Order: sequence, then C-alpha cells, then structure tokens
Amino acid sequence: MIKITQMENGITTVRPGVERLVASNAKTFKDELIELVGSGSALIVLDFDGVSFVDSSGLGALVGVLKRIGNRGELVVSGLNADVAQLFRICRMDRVFKSYSSADAAVQAMGDRL
Repeated sequence: MIKITQMENGITTVRPGVERLVASNAKTFKDELIELVGSGSALIVLDFDGVSFVDSSGLGALVGVLKRIGNRGELVVSGLNADVAQLFRICRMDRVFKSYSSADAAVQAMGDRL
C-alpha cells in the first residue's frame, strides 16, 4: 500500500498509495508505516499528493504513527489538497503536523534542521 518514493539523508518520503485514506485501509496504512519506523526510518515525509480524501480513521492512523515515532524522529505531511488541508485545520491537526506544499520542500526543511 505505502510507496517509498525517496530516501535522502535519513529522510524517507512515503506516499499513502491510495486516493482515499479511510476506515477500510487506515489500519493497513498505519501498520505499514509503523513497520517502516521499526526498521529505523524515523524521519518521514508523508506526501499526500494524489490523496483526495481523509476521514477520521485516516487521521487516527497518522496520530498513531506519530506516537510510535515519539521523540526519536519526525513525521511531516506535504501536498495536502484544499479539502484535506481544511480537514486538518478543522480537526486542529495543523497544530500537530508540520505541513509543506511539496515533498521536496519538506525534505529540504527537515534536512536544514539536521
């Protein structure tokens, strides 16, 4: 399901691999990201380019992964379309996750902090 699109300087860029992150696929998504974190990738850019919808289960999966990463790394999001960005604002997830316009911008920002 998840697709690793880039690994650079310890930063892994991942796409969800679905157009809609919803209850029917959120657990698989979360499990695959947690497996990635367990393999040592704790700096993750989650590129939502191509994701048109996220429901509460999808948000819950993101929070679960963020908790698993803890203070060992960072999980940021990029490429949110207007609808998904609005959901993040309504649910106040914009205060939890740093968001960038593109995966490249996110990788650049994370790299600058390393």
